[in-house]
Amino acid sequence: MDFFEPTTDAFRLLFSGDADLWRIIFTSLGCSLVALVLISPAAIALGFFIAKVTFPGRRPLVVLIQALLSFPTVVVGLVIYMLLSRQGPLGFLKLLFTPEAIIIGYMMIALPVLVVFTLSAVQGADPRIYETARSLGAGRWHASLTTLFEVRFGVMAAVFNGFGRVVSEVGCSILVGGNIAGLTRTMPTAIALETSKGEFAQGIALGFVLIAAAIAINAALAWLQGRGGLE
Repeated sequence: MDFFEPTTDAFRLLFSGDADLWRIIFTSLGCSLVALVLISPAAIALGFFIAKVTFPGRRPLVVLIQALLSFPTVVVGLVIYMLLSRQGPLGFLKLLFTPEAIIIGYMMIALPVLVVFTLSAVQGADPRIYETARSLGAGRWHASLTTLFEVRFGVMAAVFNGFGRVVSEVGCSILVGGNIAGLTRTMPTAIALETSKGEFAQGIALGFVLIAAAIAINAALAWLQGRGGLE
C-alpha cells in the first residue's frame, strides 16, 4: 500500500469540509466536553472531601478509586449497557445507542481520573492554607475554594487528563453508542471501523485530529502554568 496516497486523501478530507468527517469530530469532542462539564464539579468536590476529611473506610475508598483508573473502559461500557438495556433497571429511559449514553460512559471513565488528581493535589498543598482561611473568618465553603485555588494547576491537570482519556476511548463508546453513523460514531470508533474495512484515509484524518487535540491540551496546560508564574 502506498503510504502517501491515503495520507494525501486524509488531508483532502480534512480541508474540504467533508460533512461526515466533521460530524464525527464534533460528536466526539462534544460528548467529551459535555461529560467533563457535568462530572468535574462533583468529582473535584469528592476528591477534596476525601483529602480533607477523615472518616471510617476512607483508605479502602481511596484504594478503590485508584483501582478504577486501571479498569478497562470496555468493562465500564458493559456495566452501563446492562443498566440501560431494555431489560436493565434504567431501560425505560431509552438512552442506549444515543449520544447521552456515551456521555454517561465518559463521565464514569473520567470520574476516577478527576478524583485521584484532585486528591493528590489537595494532599500536597500546605494545610495551613485552609486553616489560615478559617482563622480569618472564612466559612468552610470559602476556605475550601481558597485551597482549591492554590492547587488550581493540579485540578486543571485533572480535567485535561480526564478529557484526554475519554476523547480517545473506544470500548465503552462502541458498546453503549453502537457506532451509528451520523449519531454516535466518535473519532476512535470511526478509526477502528474504517481501518478494519481497509479504508485508511478517514482513519488517518481522524488520527491527526486526535493528535492535534492531545498537543492542544498539553499546550494549554503549559500556557496556564506559565501564566501562573511556573515557567
